[in-house]
Order: sequence, then C-alpha cells, then structure tokens
Amino acid sequence: MEDGREKSELNGPGRRRKNVSRVIAVTCFGVFVGMIGLAYAAVPLYRAFCQVTGYGGTTRRATQGASHVLDRRIEVRFDANMRDGLKWDFHPVQRSIEMKIGETREIHYTAHNRLDVPTRGRAIFNVTPEWTGAYFNKIQCFCFSDLTLKPGETRDLPVVFFVDPAIVKASEAKGLTSITLSYSMFPIDSTKTSSVGQNKISASETGSQKQTTNSANIGG
Repeated sequence: MEDGREKSELNGPGRRRKNVSRVIAVTCFGVFVGMIGLAYAAVPLYRAFCQVTGYGGTTRRATQGASHVLDRRIEVRFDANMRDGLKWDFHPVQRSIEMKIGETREIHYTAHNRLDVPTRGRAIFNVTPEWTGAYFNKIQCFCFSDLTLKPGETRDLPVVFFVDPAIVKASEAKGLTSITLSYSMFPIDSTKTSSVGQNKISASETGSQKQTTNSANIGG
C-alpha cells in the first residue's frame, strides 16, 4: 500500500506542475525566437511596403517606363546630403530638369572619396511632397546597392526614372509644379537604420524643398 501511495504521489500534482512549467518555458522560448525573427524581417517588409505604396516619400521601383507620355511638364529637382562624417564629395550633376510627365529620363550624381583608404557608403532617399512618392518610379538607381570607393576614386551614379502620368488625377496635384528627389549618403559602418527611418529623409534635411509647390497647375 505504501509503495502504491508513493507512486501515486510521484504521478500526482508534483509531476503535473513540472509538466506545466516545461510547457510554459517552451512556449516563452518560442515567442522569444519569433519576436527576434519579426524584428529582423521588419526593415525589409517596411521597405517593400513603402516601395509599393510610396509611403513617407519613398519612391517606387519599376522595370520599364510609363505606357504613355503626357504633354504636361513638371520640374524635378535634385538634392544631396552627407551624414555621419563620410569623407566624400557627393552632389547631383544637374540641380534640376524640366520633363514631360511619363517621360523616362536619366540624370547623374557624382561621388568622390577624399580619403587615401577605401570607404563604403549607402544612400537613403525620398521625394517631396511625400505623396508624390507613389508616382515617382525609379528604373535604375545607385541606392539599390551599397557603394565602395577606392582611395581618390570618383564614381558616376546614374538614376533612371519617370513620373507616372496617373499623378495628374490625384486630388493633391492641383498647384504642383515640382518634385524634389533627395539623397543622404551615410558611411555603412555607422549607419543606424530602423524600420521607420530606413528610407525617409525629413523635409528639414533637404535644402531645396522649400519651394516645391506654387499656385499653377502641373506644367501649366
């Protein structure tokens, strides 16, 4: 009888408590691993969301030009900024162009490494007004990959883009005559990215964004 009682105690509440504790521990570990996975996935998922929707002034990526070109014209301005002490000279070759809406154009930026050692940089970007990001399409851009410049090297950085003709149907388009495409170049080793800040540059960081709209219609 005593042996039966001891076995019953071993298989009773004490053992059940141990099983419950083990299940809780495994569940907590699984949640922890899942949260780490979500944290790593957040940045690329957010970036993809921005490129699809144009959220936060993020431009969209395209594989080919627009299906048609409008007679209306718009000015596109170009801006460049350096961040976190990267010792490069970085600027657009042209400060602005005037183009037809839907027309595919190629412009160029230039980057020069002023140091006697190789350095790496990464560009983040946006457009203003921010809502125009949903209509600003890049076919080719140096921002799609990291850049490594040799000592004293100067690199030509082309950007191929178009403005979607659907922009003229947007309610916000009234009075819009210009869009500003802005890049900030960071040293890769010290770039601090986040799921929200990866591709977004605040309006205060772009020197030529103060006059992006006026009272005329697009290209009017």
